[in-house]
Formats: sequence, structure tokens, C-alpha cells
Amino acid sequence: MRLSARIGLAVGCTVPLLVLACGWLLLHLVARDLHREEDDHLRQRAAAVVPDARALLRASAADRPRAADTRERRLYSAALDVGIRVAGPAATFSGGPQPAPSVPLPDRAAGPVTVRDDDGSSWRALRVPVRGTRVSGTLWVFSPDTADQAQVKLVRRRVLMTALLAAPLSGLLAWGLATGASAPLRRLTRRTAGLDPRTSTARLHQEPTGVTEVDELATTLQTVLARYDEQAARTAEALDTARSFSAAASHELRTPLMSMGTNLDILAAHPDLPEPDRTEVLADLRREHGRLLGLLVMLRELGRGDLVEAEAFQALDVTEAADAAVAEARRRAPDARITLDAAPGLGVHGWEPGLRLLLDNLLANALAHGRDPQGRATVTVGVRPAGDQVVITVDDRGPGVPAEARGRIFERFQRGPDSSGSGLGLTLVAQQAALHRGSVTVTDGPGGVGARFEVRLPQAGGALPDRRNWLIGTAGTNRSQSSHKDGS
Repeated sequence: MRLSARIGLAVGCTVPLLVLACGWLLLHLVARDLHREEDDHLRQRAAAVVPDARALLRASAADRPRAADTRERRLYSAALDVGIRVAGPAATFSGGPQPAPSVPLPDRAAGPVTVRDDDGSSWRALRVPVRGTRVSGTLWVFSPDTADQAQVKLVRRRVLMTALLAAPLSGLLAWGLATGASAPLRRLTRRTAGLDPRTSTARLHQEPTGVTEVDELATTLQTVLARYDEQAARTAEALDTARSFSAAASHELRTPLMSMGTNLDILAAHPDLPEPDRTEVLADLRREHGRLLGLLVMLRELGRGDLVEAEAFQALDVTEAADAAVAEARRRAPDARITLDAAPGLGVHGWEPGLRLLLDNLLANALAHGRDPQGRATVTVGVRPAGDQVVITVDDRGPGVPAEARGRIFERFQRGPDSSGSGLGLTLVAQQAALHRGSVTVTDGPGGVGARFEVRLPQAGGALPDRRNWLIGTAGTNRSQSSHKDGS
């Protein structure tokens, strides 16, 4: 059933009920007012005729017929327009308009009551006790019930007739108004019926109609379509990341797997291989196995960075993260000298696992490639404010990074000639710097010795970068802000 038909039916059923309810209330109030007027009149008449009724009872009890007749005529004259009935021990006297003697009257009544005659007419009756020194009785005063007269019945019939007529008229009127009011909703339905996000990029463009509900519905539909587009884009990103992960993994794993296969073939074909040669082959296998594990871990972390959502970002203390990363590096490299120079309470809006990944890989790179000619590792980590940014520096005392290599060391799978790493450690650093809307650069270390990696992160939050897929392409989107290297 259409909305306009529902509204018309609801109004067509509700309006007659309201008319009947209002009519019943009106009749009830009118009847109560009429009864109040009748009852006041009965009380006044009763108070006026009580002395004559008492005198009539005394004359009747004294067996004085002539005096009783006189008192009775005087009683009826004083009653005027009401009916009178006096019941005593010896006789009952009645006169004026009143119900038939056969109509039962209540034995006790504290006030006026309504009694019905045999012919259906209604009367208001008031019972008043008449007490005297020698005789007592009961005085009844009657008047026609005006609340039950033909005029009131006519009003009742007209209320019923109005209710019957109001049903179709109000229903049709409501249907017409609802049809006109729902026209913007029908237009919105026609516009959205042709939208198919799977086959078309067309989206809903709704002009304000002035109908709040329709405008709110249009806004909701636009929001739903925008969320659909966002989820579709995220799904496409996830698929691209999965494909790139598979392609990168298959490309990079081929060489170590082939090397491991060759070594395994040597061990299988020469069970009596001399011990020095066997030891060399096993060491080569362990090295390739470690490289495989490191490569898979790095690829997994790149994938996590590509798919992280904005909801995962929160307020982080960079000093605390740096302190934890330095403590972990000291545990892994007890022979290294690692110092931390950090100002307290420096915060950014970031992703905690990503920030730790950035710090851990910078420290791992410094420990692997920042040793001096004697093999000693001296690393200094600094965290300081710079305007609305937080600057993280990692200095080593190694051979440094040649100027011509600083433009590519953050690209994927860039390894030095003597590196046994995956070639993705500094790619992860560049990815996380870009993900946090920051930058990373590499320069000469303090005094021109070693290398300095500097990461700048904004303290305020913001939207995630449009392009974050570091598995699909190189760090091209970050080259303007970053230099590139890897050895971890």
C-alpha cells in the first residue's frame, strides 16, 4: 500500500472517531448542565411545598376531609410546573406531570435521580422526607427530563451523521494532501532507481525540496553511496596489495629458494661431503633461511601499512616510543652503545605499531651499517620539537651514505653489495613516515662522520595519504620528501 493511501486510510478512520468522541463529550456536558438546572429547580419547588405537604399529612391523619382537600389544592398551586406526590401513612396524594404510579421509585435517594416511564419517557425525581410532630411521610417532586428531549436526540443523530460523512471526506482529503506531499519522495525514488554503483559512476545529486524528511533521506542515500565507494576503493586497494604481495614475494623468494635447492641437491648427491664443505653449505642454507624469514616479515609489515585505517590512529608519546625502541635495540645488540636524547611529552597523532616499526628499522639499519672501522656501533637517537613538528634523528658513526645513493635507498629491494637484508627495512621507514604525513631524509652525520636519518612528523592529525600502496610501486609519492636506502 502506498504511503498516501496509508495516510488517507488512517485519517479516514481517525477523524470519525474524533468526531464521535467530541460529540459524546459535548452531549455529556450539555446533559449534565441541563440536569443541574432541573435539579436546582426541583429543590426550589420542594422547599416551597414542604410546609403544605406537612399540613396535608396532618389533615389526612386527623381525618378532616374538607381541610385535606383545601391543603391538597394549596399544595398543587404552590408546585406550579412540577409534579407532586405525597405518600403518608393513611393515603397518597399526587398531582401534576409525573410518571405512572406503577413506575418503581428508589426507596432511598440522596439527590435527584432519573426514572423512566413505561412509555419510554424520562423524568427527574427528587425525594424529600416530610417530618412532623404527629405524622411523617415522603414528598416526591417530578419534572420531565429535558436532557432526554427530542432536541438532544436530534443533536445525537447529527453527530453520528457527521461522523459517517467525515470518514470518506477526510480520507480523500488526506490522500490528496499526502499524494502532493510525497511527490518529492517519488522523484527521489525515480532518481535512485537508475543508480547502479557496480556499473556506473553516476551518483545522486539532490536539490533541497523543503521537505525535511525527503532531504534527510537524500542525504542518507548520498552518505550510503559514498561509503559504498569508499569500501569499494578499499577492497580494490586490498586486492592490489594482495596481488603485489604475491608478485613481490614470488620475485624475491625465487633466488634464495633456488640457492637453497642447489645446496640441498649438493647434500643429497654427496652424502660423504667433507666436513668443511658440509659446514659451508649448511651455513649458506641457514643464511638463506634467515633471509627468507626476514623478507616475509618485511612484506607482511608493508601490507599492514598499506591497509591501516584512520580509526587506528590516536595520540602517541614519541618519547615513550623512542625509549622502548632503544631498550629493545640494547637488548638485541648488547655490544653497541646506544644513547637517547629526547625531550619529554612530545606527542603526535599516529599509529603505534607503525611508529615503533619506523624506530626499530632505523635502529636496525644503524646497527647493521653504522659501525666504525673497528666494528663498534655508536648510535644516538634524538627526539626534539621543531615548531608544529616532532623531529626524530638517528646518527651512526659508520661509512655514511654516498650522495648519489641517497635518492634510491628507500626504494623496495635496494640492498648494498654486502647486505644480507631483505631490502625493505628503509622502505618501511619511508612508508610509515608518509603514512604519518611526515618525511624522512638522510644526510651526513654530525661532524661529517657517519649518517643521519631524520624523520619529521606533524603533531596535529589529518587525513591519510591518497596513495599508500608501497607494495605496488616504488616510493615515488614520497621521493620529493625522502631520500632512499636499505640495508636491513
